[in-house]
Amino acid sequence: MKFPIVTATLVSAALLFVLWDQTREQPPPIDASRFTKLASHPAKLSTTVDWVITQVPSLCEKATGQAEGAEAYASCVKKAQARTSTCRRGVYDRFPSVVASDAVFRDLSITLIDCLVPGALG
Repeated sequence: MKFPIVTATLVSAALLFVLWDQTREQPPPIDASRFTKLASHPAKLSTTVDWVITQVPSLCEKATGQAEGAEAYASCVKKAQARTSTCRRGVYDRFPSVVASDAVFRDLSITLIDCLVPGALG
């Protein structure tokens, strides 16, 4: 039997990538203050979407009126996580790649929140 050189090379490369990815420095968490002066310091669309998605737990708490550990809260978070990729696609297709104004940030946030946690905006 011939040794599978190509397969061994690909597996080794994948393992090296995983090790490299885990050892590199992770970016700091995004703070809401990042979005206060968008005209002078625009944000990438992906950064803005990531931040809104991190708000899902608090949105579910507000939407359900229940805290972490409650069944309705857990169900809300689970449903939002299931919709994340669909909501991301919809937002990426609809908004510019750079969020440079409060109006765009507001529209983006409302659209994404309504997609992730319907009814959270009341």
